[in-house]
Amino acid sequence: MTAVELLVNGENVRCKAGPTTRLIDFLRDELGLTGTKEGCREGECGSCTVLLDGLPVNACLVLLGKCDGRSVLTVEGVSDGTLHPLQEAFIEAGAVQCGYCTPGMVMAALGLLMRDPRPGEEQIRMALSGNFCRCTGYESIVKAVQLASERLIQDGP
Repeated sequence: MTAVELLVNGENVRCKAGPTTRLIDFLRDELGLTGTKEGCREGECGSCTVLLDGLPVNACLVLLGKCDGRSVLTVEGVSDGTLHPLQEAFIEAGAVQCGYCTPGMVMAALGLLMRDPRPGEEQIRMALSGNFCRCTGYESIVKAVQLASERLIQDGP
């Protein structure tokens, strides 16, 4: 077991990690952050996307021990009690259907908007390309990210 200290959604967390403890298992089973979904267990579907030091990663592929001293943001940490403009845009654009992929999509899109507040459609599609959705056909998701980008630029930081 290895001692691990990390920041999860702005809060310091200390724990012990076995050599095979995955980030997703720790988030869901130990911290109760069940917004991060597990779909494929192989890093193919994107349902488990979280931000690690501001960059989207598949939490099913990240070992908890590799998170020591790092910052993790899950979908639960996006909102401060009111919906984030990106979450509002997903609802408004009809980008939420069954909802299983939604947390991962939101996190991938947020990672993009943090790096590039004015992404073009091609950049949005590329950022979301690691996230699989069976319900929406992606058009509404792309529109939601575009809408959120416009609103975030308007409102400022």
